[in-house]
Amino acid sequence: MNISSKVKLNNGVEMPWLGLGVFQSKDGTEVENAVKTALKNGYRSIDTAAIYQNESGVGTAINESGIPREEIFLTSKVWNSDQGYQTTLTAFEESLKKLQTSYLDLYLIHWPKGKRSVETWKALEELYEKRKIRAIGVSNFLVHHLEDFLPECKIIPAVNQVEFHPELIQPELLKYCQNKNIQLEAWSPIMKGRVNDIPVLQSLAVKYNKTPVQIVIRWDIQKRVVTIPKSVKAERIISNADIFDFHLSDEDVVKIDRLDQDKRIGPHPDYISF
Repeated sequence: MNISSKVKLNNGVEMPWLGLGVFQSKDGTEVENAVKTALKNGYRSIDTAAIYQNESGVGTAINESGIPREEIFLTSKVWNSDQGYQTTLTAFEESLKKLQTSYLDLYLIHWPKGKRSVETWKALEELYEKRKIRAIGVSNFLVHHLEDFLPECKIIPAVNQVEFHPELIQPELLKYCQNKNIQLEAWSPIMKGRVNDIPVLQSLAVKYNKTPVQIVIRWDIQKRVVTIPKSVKAERIISNADIFDFHLSDEDVVKIDRLDQDKRIGPHPDYISF
């Protein structure tokens, strides 16, 4: 396995195991430099969203990278205020325009919004059938959201992107998605850097001659969870990808699993107010 390694989604599309997240990366020079650094160093997956307000910078960086668009796996998301059938179609076209591309590799519903998300999904299914999106999915959907949502779907989501890190493993959700052949993807995998302060991870970092961040990203991959750590610093973007030259023992994976506290950094999907 290496930085080019991919997982095959439920529709046959291949998605890189490791990507760059650009949440809170400022549009313009900051996000452009981050994306260019990632692509230069082997990353081929970039994850953005309409609400991040940096799709334009992401698009510029991809176009200026010299890497063919078809070699890059590009993800964006429809924001809550744009959910609904027609508004999603409009929001999607706006994202394409900003990203300076004719298609997306993955488009996600950013947060569960009940029946509005069902209407949103109908728009995503239509865009998928028109081949404007190579794969469609959801984000922040818990088991009960999926149980309500899936019976309304003509196409099963290919991906569910959720908060996932050593203190929030959500084993029931992970197992449910695996059973439904929905690929789980981790956002905030390194807990905004807080993994560096966890003694168990510090100890494992010494054992494997790696950083706690690298330990956690490797743990994600071994749990078969796609991961998109965010950084705007070149040295960290490069370091985050240096996780393919070692393998955590089963015993050490369990040590990390035991850190689970069902503790969130972001909002709970049942109580979002936006």
